[in-house]
Amino acid sequence: MSMHVAVRRIAIAGTFIAVAALVAWAVMPGAIPVETAVVAKGRFIATVDEDGKTRVRERYVVAAPLAGRLGRLHFKAGDQIKSDDAVATITPSPAPLMDPRTRHEVEERLGAAEANEERAKAVVERARAQSDQANADLARTRTLAGRGAATTQALEHAELTVRTADRDLRAAELLDHAAEHELSQMRALLARYAGNTNLNEAPESWSVTAPIAGVVLKVAQESETIVQPGTPLLEVGDPHDLEIVVDVLSTDAVEIRPGADVTIIHWGRPEPLSGRVRRVEPAAFTKISTLGVEEQRVNVLVDIISPAEQWARLGDAYQVDTQIVVFAKDDATIVPAGALFRRGDQWSVYAVKGDRAELHSVEVLRRSGRFAAIGSGLTQGETVIVYPSDRVTSGVRVAPRSQTAP
Repeated sequence: MSMHVAVRRIAIAGTFIAVAALVAWAVMPGAIPVETAVVAKGRFIATVDEDGKTRVRERYVVAAPLAGRLGRLHFKAGDQIKSDDAVATITPSPAPLMDPRTRHEVEERLGAAEANEERAKAVVERARAQSDQANADLARTRTLAGRGAATTQALEHAELTVRTADRDLRAAELLDHAAEHELSQMRALLARYAGNTNLNEAPESWSVTAPIAGVVLKVAQESETIVQPGTPLLEVGDPHDLEIVVDVLSTDAVEIRPGADVTIIHWGRPEPLSGRVRRVEPAAFTKISTLGVEEQRVNVLVDIISPAEQWARLGDAYQVDTQIVVFAKDDATIVPAGALFRRGDQWSVYAVKGDRAELHSVEVLRRSGRFAAIGSGLTQGETVIVYPSDRVTSGVRVAPRSQTAP
């Protein structure tokens, strides 16, 4: 009987243990599904990715050197041009139209000029007569003075009168000359407005020449028109001597150095081109982004170093995408950037140890868009949790559901 009691007690105890185990298993939290990645070793590169445009390195704007009528240009964009070739001809501008009031004013001024010229001729005739008379009086006075019949004072007075008369005659002739010029000027002005020019006389012209040999990149003014000094006519350059202009944020520009490697993509063909930063301009400019935000941008000039035959079809102002290298490290420890998060003032990750999450503090050397280079805290081959949720804490059970390759 005692044996039956012992067996019964053992059975009851086993039942209680089984029930307790079932309850514990039921209330125990399940493993959290997570996405993981394996820490890898390799070359890490951080780039500044921006779009840019090609442009001819040395372009020359041919402009009008003076005001006048520009003849029609016969060059088209893409035409070859030689140095000192005449690209345009400028002739004098036609006179503006004359309204009746202006024409009457010019005619009256012409009449006044004719009258002034007649008066000047009369003054010349009078001055010439006075000069002739003074010279005759001087001759008589000299004769009388030689005979002792005229005083020395009378002779000196006669000589002074001759000099004064000669100067008056010279002044009158100059005034007559000026009146003739004024009359000719008014006649020419009236004839110009009236269109009475000599049709057999070729107008004066000025030929505008090309400063260098090259290709016409753009024709700014093709049709005949009136131009002012400095008016752009066309642009000339070598379309095979290209550079790329990339405007980057000023915060990115401080990390870009001349000589940095550049990868050029999305330029029209699948294979990328190689480039090198030649210059980072020292001054920034303000640009409005597509979201309407003001940004400070800096131009970065990039030289294409790939063989010219690979990009022979590229032209001026073509759009390209660039990746400018600002950090590179060989044999770097690489993890996805999504595995990193801030904990206090340190970067941290969750590594997977068995089926548990384990918190690691790491030193981040550099981050790029998708990956980060780690200086310490992780080793190659470890598994880290990517984009951990707030449910993941140190020691919690996790169940990897997918793995991201770094």
